Amino acid sequence: MATTSAPSLSEPHRTHEVTNQSVPLTNYDVYAADTVLQEAVRREGAGWVEDRLHELGRIAGSEEAQRWGVEANENPPVLQTHDRYGHRIDEVAYHPSYHRLMEVSIGHALHALPWREPQPGAHVARSALFMSFRVDAGHGCPVSMTYSAVPALRKQPELAEEWEPRMLSLEYDQRLIRAEEKAGVTIGMAMTEKQGGSDVRANTTRARALNGGGAGAEYEVTGHKWFCSAPMCDAFLVLAQTDEGVSCFLMPRVLEDGTRNRFRLQRLKDKLGNRSNASSEVEFDGAWARMVGEPGRGVPTIIEMVNHTRLDCVVGSAAGMRTGTEQAIWHAKHRAAFGKLLADQPLMKNVLADLAIESEAATATAMRLARAYDESAAGDEEATRFKRLATAIGKYWTCKRWPVHAVEALESLGGAGYVEASGMPRLFRESPLNGIWEGSGNVISLDVLRALARDPHGLESVLAEIAQASGAEPRLDTWLEGLRDELTDPETMEMRARRIVEKLALALQASLLVRHAPPAVADAFVASRLGGDGGRAFGTLPAGIDFDSIIERHAPAVA
Repeated sequence: MATTSAPSLSEPHRTHEVTNQSVPLTNYDVYAADTVLQEAVRREGAGWVEDRLHELGRIAGSEEAQRWGVEANENPPVLQTHDRYGHRIDEVAYHPSYHRLMEVSIGHALHALPWREPQPGAHVARSALFMSFRVDAGHGCPVSMTYSAVPALRKQPELAEEWEPRMLSLEYDQRLIRAEEKAGVTIGMAMTEKQGGSDVRANTTRARALNGGGAGAEYEVTGHKWFCSAPMCDAFLVLAQTDEGVSCFLMPRVLEDGTRNRFRLQRLKDKLGNRSNASSEVEFDGAWARMVGEPGRGVPTIIEMVNHTRLDCVVGSAAGMRTGTEQAIWHAKHRAAFGKLLADQPLMKNVLADLAIESEAATATAMRLARAYDESAAGDEEATRFKRLATAIGKYWTCKRWPVHAVEALESLGGAGYVEASGMPRLFRESPLNGIWEGSGNVISLDVLRALARDPHGLESVLAEIAQASGAEPRLDTWLEGLRDELTDPETMEMRARRIVEKLALALQASLLVRHAPPAVADAFVASRLGGDGGRAFGTLPAGIDFDSIIERHAPAVA
């Protein structure tokens, strides 16, 4: 009787052949693959940084750097309140990949370029670098805060003179030691408290003067903070109450004698996303600090930092949309269904083109705002007015658009996009954060109204920018007329604040695309966003749009 031998355990398990799967988008130059960003960099005056952008782009596109981003998020930071002997240490331990990300970002001056190299286009250059190194959003928090802290510190020149050289270093030094001994430092921020949130004037943390008080003087700070990001930074800008009102302070983690400041980490936040970054609750028990700016002027002082971090919210949201668009198009060009590639299916073309024009509008907005920061630094008062209002407008709208963009990009990959290995779930979890950080939608919208009331010339600066496209696109002209009508009824403006800011943002984006993008992109954006010839979901662009040219413009240019 014949016998059948059992299969060998060493024989491969073969049930089917893997076909019709996409391939990894890796080992490429992120900047070289982004036509829209390249055009914006040159248009807004930062062409001189392109060699560095290509260098960083190759790192960002490498398999190694992409792995760092995954590992830093899969191994979130861990709070260590005490050492093995019971001594209080208040430290956070990060995965080595987080430190590698920090080394690259700081080594390429993402935290300091405009202050190290003050020249035309420096903020544009830095924003483009920040946008290109998009393998992980979490580590960008201390990078962004360090960049943004410089103009606030300059309100107290002697503190800026002491700290700026350390902040501008291109060396990342993770040790929690005296700032004087470090190769480079990072700066964080602690403003919000349990009972107030965005209403920082409700803060209860108090500062007591040690030597008479006043600008630059020493204080002891006692109280709590509900959110303190990146608690392993070397110093923090902190808001606390004084007899004169809310004031701003610089609080180091380690004192000059080498002892730890009375800066206690209570717990780390268990967050939806941004998991590579430690966000903490802290208590100050007579922590030593020095006042930055005048007593009672803490909010105007720290707003110098907030404005720059809001710019980064726009840049980061544009970067996230670019990632989603890139991944969706890449997948569609490598996956077939019903007899042809997804990228050749008419309805999928509509979706991809719609994602692409949203991404392009966000990139154009971010880079135009960055140019305003350059022009303002050079003394252009009109640019200063424009950036103050346009940053808030851009922050509100790009941050509102990123989450819905991320969802659609994820869906473009089908079930594979819902799986962690695709990277799309992490992108989606990151997307709501920028809409909350540095002011939620309501806070930003009301901030725009306050800015309009304080300085009506700011609105005229934004409208003048929009009007540069006047006559080139009748639908934009009509939209602008309606927008002016929206601003004529002060009685109901607060309840309509979001509507007003949205209309301003769409007008600004449309103007930028009409002036600078190919006609197919501008026409698709204006028709669907201003002309009403589009639905509320992505993929509802009207017939007649040149989908192919838009998709090819945004397809990753990978050799």
